[in-house]
Amino acid sequence: MCAACRYRDIKEHEIDWAQRDAELVALCKQYRSKAGHYDCIVPGSGGKDSTFTAHVLKSQYGMHPLTVTWAPHIYTDVGWSNFRKWIHAGLDNILFSPNGKVHRLLTRLAFENLLHPFQPFIVGQRQIAPKTSALHGIPLVFYGENEAEYGNDIEGNFRPNMDPSFFAGDPGLSGIVLGGVSGEDLIRDHGLVEQDLIPYLPASRERLNAVGTTVHYLGYYLKWDPQECYYYAVEHTGFSSNEERTEGSYSKYSSIDDRIDPLHYFTMFIKFGIGRATYDAAQEIRNGKISREEGVALVKRYDHEFPAKYFREILEYMGITEARFRECIDAARSPHLWHRDQAGEWQLRHAVWMPHHALMG
Repeated sequence: MCAACRYRDIKEHEIDWAQRDAELVALCKQYRSKAGHYDCIVPGSGGKDSTFTAHVLKSQYGMHPLTVTWAPHIYTDVGWSNFRKWIHAGLDNILFSPNGKVHRLLTRLAFENLLHPFQPFIVGQRQIAPKTSALHGIPLVFYGENEAEYGNDIEGNFRPNMDPSFFAGDPGLSGIVLGGVSGEDLIRDHGLVEQDLIPYLPASRERLNAVGTTVHYLGYYLKWDPQECYYYAVEHTGFSSNEERTEGSYSKYSSIDDRIDPLHYFTMFIKFGIGRATYDAAQEIRNGKISREEGVALVKRYDHEFPAKYFREILEYMGITEARFRECIDAARSPHLWHRDQAGEWQLRHAVWMPHHALMG
């Protein structure tokens, strides 16, 4: 049984959620402003999770959040609409858009070197809230759920705080690697200057300590359920799901704000043999939304789907040809996961719907 499934059992049977809620009340009381200032920062795009986090903190716990957004590569129509609804539901926001030339370069390098076109966004998304804390002197930061809920080190779920090593450090180029290229090489070989990389560098540990920045997961205090976050966002902010099914999966409401999202999940499928349908189905099986049999059928039907809708636009964004794209994709296929059949088509060696698989997680 995987760590995510084991932690789901713990969530259901071993955690005193009333006690956790009391801890959240105490935390908010400690930091709540009585002078009309912002008293916490909530990063997000206006998707279901950040909408839930910010709205709950304001409406149910009496906080005064400042929301902050690291802009997607290319907004989808529904993503931009939901972002605006988030703000108009009663929240202030700082939207940070990184230098487009630099961001496109880093996205291309991350795709070519790591088959991870989402890496520059993830780095920025992780840095933006602590940096805003340091800049504005607002010590308390809330993210949604802990990544450990989905299978990282299970011990991470029992700590309310994010490890500072994820966001704090020396804000210089030493030791920084983006898109598989060191900061020094980005300047020497790709025509950048040091200031171009400021958004991607960690927040100053010295400044964070001076402010007293502490980053908490709301999912530590409240029993986190992605589908329930979606229902909450619909009810309280008018959040809209997509009009069509997301490529690579069966869902319509998760990670729908960036046109590069489907490619990100497709590259995950290529590298690890599990795609977006697996990711969605696994958490919905754990949360009791669908049966394992339904999940297996959905994975078989959608996991391998190619992200065609924005494909040409993303190639243009990264500045690569389709031939180069295919070259990078095939180079990343691990031989223990993939083989070519007699017709020369790529096939997975193992899949969850194959008879020898007895468990999913």
